[in-house]
Amino acid sequence: MFRSILLLALFAVTFACGENLSLALNDSLMALSKKAMVQTMALNYGEALAAAKKMRSTNNAVGCVIEAIVRISMYDDRGDTTALIKAGSDLEKCESFGLWDALRKFELGYVQSETGHSVSGAFKTRSAAKMFEDSKELDARAFYAIYAYYVDQSFSWVPFRSDHRKEYLAVLDSASKSSVRFWPLFLTPLVWMYYDKGDFKMGLKLAERGLAKAPNHPVMLQIKADMLYRLKRYDDAAAIYEQSAADYLKRTGASIRYWCSVLNLIRIYHDAGKADKAKSWRQKLNDPKYKALEHWMPGSLMDDLNDRDLL
Repeated sequence: MFRSILLLALFAVTFACGENLSLALNDSLMALSKKAMVQTMALNYGEALAAAKKMRSTNNAVGCVIEAIVRISMYDDRGDTTALIKAGSDLEKCESFGLWDALRKFELGYVQSETGHSVSGAFKTRSAAKMFEDSKELDARAFYAIYAYYVDQSFSWVPFRSDHRKEYLAVLDSASKSSVRFWPLFLTPLVWMYYDKGDFKMGLKLAERGLAKAPNHPVMLQIKADMLYRLKRYDDAAAIYEQSAADYLKRTGASIRYWCSVLNLIRIYHDAGKADKAKSWRQKLNDPKYKALEHWMPGSLMDDLNDRDLL
């Protein structure tokens, strides 16, 4: 969900801190926000949106942000680009406050990056980060850690510059275990941080943690398959992606996640030395439905396939 925007967040934060440095809510709103996340991870998006809309009747600012998070999850899972665009439009209009405004900007930054506005998305993310940094709450510190990790990574080559990436990993690990409302937003970037470090065993362990919380979640299953592929467990990775392709084709049609399965199966079977199977999956890309969605494919995946002449 976060990779494309995070890699753009490379500059120091200068945004002034405001008040209300808390994501805490009263009991009724907290219960609704938890319900929205639980139902989202259970793929019950209608119930998740209903909970968010009920929040808006009491606190429109907070409910607006939660509703947008649900819609972004719909995009991430089902490839629903209409939901993503709707989330961005709503986030532009939300009149939020304190850390909820920081979270609004953080999510808007992701939407802008996904829809081709990477520079404005990076600035939105940057403007949110300082407000998160100054909060003592674990959830807020975790949102800041997502941003700050990649800042430190981008400057890791500079001599004598402080590097707090281990600290940020620890904060995200803790928050991904304890946060009922936001754990997927913390666990997913944590997995990719370990992936970028080349620690695929830890990435696999974290993906399995996510699946323990949300059994058979289709996005988390694909993430698990990515780790298995990097560990050269090709048969295991292919089995997940084969099933994922079939499930998505049945549930959403030839959507973004379906084509991600196809693209991954091309390289998995190629690397496993199964050229015929790789060719069979590559032929599916002749479908006009793929051409219409090709620009939505993950950049890192497309770069890898193109660099190795697998497309």
